Amino acid sequence: MVIGFEGTKASKDLLDFINKENIGGVILFERNWQSIKQLKSLIHDLQQAGNGQLLVCVDQEGGRVLRFKKPFTRFPCMLDVAKAGKDEAYNIGKKLGEELIDAGINVNFAPVLDVATNVYNQVIGDRSFGKDPLIVAEYGVELMRGLIDGGVMPCGKHFPGHGDTDLDSHLELPHLSHTRKRLDACELIPFKKAIENKIPALMTAHVVYSSIDNKYPASLSKKIVNNLLRNELKYDGIIFSDDLLMKAITNQMKIEEAALLALNAGSDMILVCKDMDCQKRVIDRLHNAAYTGELVSRGRYPPR
Repeated sequence: MVIGFEGTKASKDLLDFINKENIGGVILFERNWQSIKQLKSLIHDLQQAGNGQLLVCVDQEGGRVLRFKKPFTRFPCMLDVAKAGKDEAYNIGKKLGEELIDAGINVNFAPVLDVATNVYNQVIGDRSFGKDPLIVAEYGVELMRGLIDGGVMPCGKHFPGHGDTDLDSHLELPHLSHTRKRLDACELIPFKKAIENKIPALMTAHVVYSSIDNKYPASLSKKIVNNLLRNELKYDGIIFSDDLLMKAITNQMKIEEAALLALNAGSDMILVCKDMDCQKRVIDRLHNAAYTGELVSRGRYPPR
């Protein structure tokens, strides 16, 4: 599990929780940021609690999604990057990676691989490289390469595509009725390209794709995560869920049940981005599910 928390310092309760429960990662937001010195100190304390093995994650995309301020560079949105050329996408990724790894952050939830085909989509919009799937694929891979060369693990998102929705999954559960033929011709192209280029991590979308699974959103769907992404597309990297506290999920079910569904669908890491009480409920549910056999045991995928 990747957890989030409030504040610019790590409380004793948080550090004890990370250590006792062998938490896999933390995600940092603007609420955790004060200065570069403070950030490095915070990450040091977190890593000590995690025995130096934590994934320290952030959404530092560029444009309107930048969690940290100066001395971090304020990079443009990806729509503008796509107008500047592929070299710029690579260079931004490399600089981003260098800045993040210097602070102690080793995972960036970028690039956005969604194709922005819906002009009414405010949650993705200019976070995408545009409405042409080939451009999104090309520039997404360049940003990915830059992040890797800068020292940080990139995580492409939001599989199999959030760019054509007209609802924000932070607030509601979007549905798309696109046929598989349409997905192959548009939404899946950037993800296939990223997989071909060995992207080490992908994040799933809280979006229902009714032509594949009309019951569960992609993040909780075995048909999408296991059958499509793992088996058909032959993806063997790390799979993160998006934050399970988003209303697309919590309006439908208890978070602990969503966590179990996400892992059983094939995700490796689940995000619970705030509220230690929720995080503890998830841990307790998963412990119980492992004991009863509800939590499906599966082979581990080799690291890259």
